[in-house]
Amino acid sequence: MEKIVRSEEEWRALLSPEEYRVLREGGTEPPFSGEYVSTTTPGVYACRACGAELFRSEAKFESHCGWPSFFEPARSDAVTLHEDRSFGMNRVEVRCARCGSHLGHVFHGEGYPTPTDDRYCINSICLVLRPAE
Repeated sequence: MEKIVRSEEEWRALLSPEEYRVLREGGTEPPFSGEYVSTTTPGVYACRACGAELFRSEAKFESHCGWPSFFEPARSDAVTLHEDRSFGMNRVEVRCARCGSHLGHVFHGEGYPTPTDDRYCINSICLVLRPAE
């Protein structure tokens, strides 16, 4: 996958202020506010910043956490994981492998009845749903 590199000025021109805050500055949208929290439409979830395929609807599940949850990415190389010790917490940040945009966090071992026991907690504003044909 070819990496996408843009200047911060280019990202600001491409993204709305709120998209920029979350995708490029590592922000978080308020819980239960995103358009994909309860969506059950079959399809592919792509990165809003670069269009890379990140997650598939088959891996989406209801976690009741306030953000879309997936038990695995579309491909093992679709996202990168990074240690995040901000706000006094020890978490694992999820970024788009293609453009480096912040997507959310992944949590393991919470006991959800999924094949991986992972919960990729992703901000809706970071995604674009491409419905299945």
